[in-house]
Amino acid sequence: MSNEELTQNPPRKINLRRPDVMEAVQAQVLSHYRSELVDRIRAKGHVLSADGLLTVKLAKEFGFCYGVERAIDLAYAARKVFPNQPIYILGEIIHNPEVNDQIRAMGIKSLSGKEKNADINDLKKDDVVIIPAFGTEVSTRAMLQEKGCIFVDTTCGDVMSVWKRVRQYSRDTVTSIIHGKAWHEETKATSSQTGAGHYLVVFTLAETDYVCNYIVSGGNKTDFLEKFKGAYSNGFDPDLHLAAIGVANQTTMLRGETEEVQRRLKKAMLTKFGEAAVDQHFRFFDTICGATQDRQDALEKLLAEPLDLLLVIGGYNSSNTSHLAEMGEAKLPTFFIKNATKMVSESEIVHYDLHRQEEVTAMNWLPGGKITVGITAGASCPNNLIEDTIRRLFQLRGVAVQELLT
Repeated sequence: MSNEELTQNPPRKINLRRPDVMEAVQAQVLSHYRSELVDRIRAKGHVLSADGLLTVKLAKEFGFCYGVERAIDLAYAARKVFPNQPIYILGEIIHNPEVNDQIRAMGIKSLSGKEKNADINDLKKDDVVIIPAFGTEVSTRAMLQEKGCIFVDTTCGDVMSVWKRVRQYSRDTVTSIIHGKAWHEETKATSSQTGAGHYLVVFTLAETDYVCNYIVSGGNKTDFLEKFKGAYSNGFDPDLHLAAIGVANQTTMLRGETEEVQRRLKKAMLTKFGEAAVDQHFRFFDTICGATQDRQDALEKLLAEPLDLLLVIGGYNSSNTSHLAEMGEAKLPTFFIKNATKMVSESEIVHYDLHRQEEVTAMNWLPGGKITVGITAGASCPNNLIEDTIRRLFQLRGVAVQELLT
């Protein structure tokens, strides 16, 4: 089923955003994820200090974005509207383990991943299926639509904006070069939107340079296809399909890196085809998520202030959170943790190593004396986890947060 056929045969829709439903849902969501402490620190200029011991500075933008809040609201609303009916979700609603635990606790069954406890092939007419914030592949949506499932579609609007771009590229016989992670749910969903067109996913600047060199100088097609195995469309031929390209991106990548990807690709097309013809061979649209960029900009400003270390809170498989950790690592000691329990003691912390892609233990992480700690969190991290981290940090210094607020 093509994108056009999906549009012509829309799934059955249920209005979940009724005032009576959303009033109850938002009260439930607030009880799970809100933090009065974080609200009060924001009101105090994003700073909380115990003189002579510890100062915590929060980035001006952090935590849940609108798209994440909407996805969670819709998942909770689905359970309220269908209290006794099985509800299924295609994957993690967002990349945060605590939030996904809450979704499972409501009896919503997962159709994929480590927590899979239902099979997509067993679904039938009128079964309720939640599409996560990252979206889903066209083929999966088509299969569910043909079964007659009821969709609760929480796909982020920024993701759908990227889909619109790659669909236009395909209609114009332009190959989509997608800056992202080929294995990420969002990028897989985006690449599927190319339909009968072609795409290639590049993750790093080194991969981008490899593509640029091939555009300008050619190369060994077999080697190219082996290098990017799993990251291009069926029938993709670098000798044919790199003649006209359009850049898109996974919405949670670093803007500066995406801009560098497009700059290098444009330079290659200029070298290959010349200034007069470049517009026929190269296109680019800025599709970085606004919330992702706001959090990166806010962290950049925070990192310009005197800090002794940075804590980044969020799910380890969250792309936007991992990029915040990368930004911190480039400037000062940075620890990427999923919750406060990872701060074992003043001398020991368990954190995620982006390079080794695993949790590691660091010793003597919290310096003695008067220190300033920066804190930020990814767009999928709820405020209650940020509160837990702040409380634990002061606790390690022997300070009760409530005394600082009274």
